[in-house]
Amino acid sequence: MKRAFVVGFPISHSRSPIIHNFWIKKYEINGEYLAKSVGKDNIQSFIKNFENEGFCGGNVTIPYKEIAFANCDELTEEARKTKSVNTVWLDRGKRLGDNTDIEGFLANIDSEEPNWGENCRHAAVIGAGGAARAVIAALAKRGVPEITIVNRSLERMEHLVKEISGWGFRKIRPRRLEAGHTSFDEADLLVNTTSLGMVGQPPLEVSLERLPEEAIVYDIVYAPLETALLREARKRGLRIVGGLGMLLHQAAPAFERWFGLRPEVTPDLRRLVEQDLLRPKS
Repeated sequence: MKRAFVVGFPISHSRSPIIHNFWIKKYEINGEYLAKSVGKDNIQSFIKNFENEGFCGGNVTIPYKEIAFANCDELTEEARKTKSVNTVWLDRGKRLGDNTDIEGFLANIDSEEPNWGENCRHAAVIGAGGAARAVIAALAKRGVPEITIVNRSLERMEHLVKEISGWGFRKIRPRRLEAGHTSFDEADLLVNTTSLGMVGQPPLEVSLERLPEEAIVYDIVYAPLETALLREARKRGLRIVGGLGMLLHQAAPAFERWFGLRPEVTPDLRRLVEQDLLRPKS
């Protein structure tokens, strides 16, 4: 039996076991996928020795993606760009690390808005953390020429701007996030990569009034399924892309690393996770 994990602290919120165990059952694989809650004092040891617990690999979620990055023997280009790892596995005795958020972000928007890249000359990204780096790397991969980065912390934003200066963007505009923020430089695509607007988190207080009529608003938050940002965008007649699809699509390449089969993101899987997200929590 092949065994994989998702590790974090806390970990009870993770929907990854629902996703991966759905695929294990669908494809009749002799395997299992477990959630592991590991404290910060033990996470480095766990990442370095997960095979001793019978695991062939797993997912790493907040707040441990940077620790996983530092404890892999080899890294994919995506992991090196984002400086974080959400997927680990063993290959010929080496511990390998990848960040599948880039692929997940692109697969999701490609399925929801297939022609988005043809008209996207300028994207705005809210946030400057690991998720923002993954999204910006995805935009660079698709050749988006101009980008605006919006963040509360100027220091963190300036560090990110310097970091991505060699990624091929023609122009990078830093903007400070403030209450009622409106300055997205008339972006064709606006992406929220922060946790603002998530269940249990403060709201994301921005105005979409300056976005073009054909703009797309993408929120990587998936709980709730439709955030206040997406509701406001829908109200204005803008196109929207939610975060659940990114969660599902980023899981597929990870599953293939461990179980040797590329799974399909289907409506049945989406409904299953949606039902769990909508179920009242005790």
